[in-house]
Amino acid sequence: MRTEILNVKGMTCGGCTSAVTKALQATQGVKDVTVDLGQGKATIRFDEGAASIDDLRGAVTRAGFEVVDAPAPPKSGGCCGSG
Repeated sequence: MRTEILNVKGMTCGGCTSAVTKALQATQGVKDVTVDLGQGKATIRFDEGAASIDDLRGAVTRAGFEVVDAPAPPKSGGCCGSG
């Protein structure tokens, strides 16, 4: 098992964190997901033999958010368009 932390840009509310969580949980090989709205981070524990970092990034992107290199605090946009 490996743990990876992704900085997620665009989350503005609990609905956003739920969307990111569900997208990551639906990725084959993902065992555990914790999304922190305040810090703009998703912590994922996954089986490296079944999923890659690119798979995780793709799941976040398909959910409508962006994975960035630097920490991304909540900003306008996201699933509810507030901000």
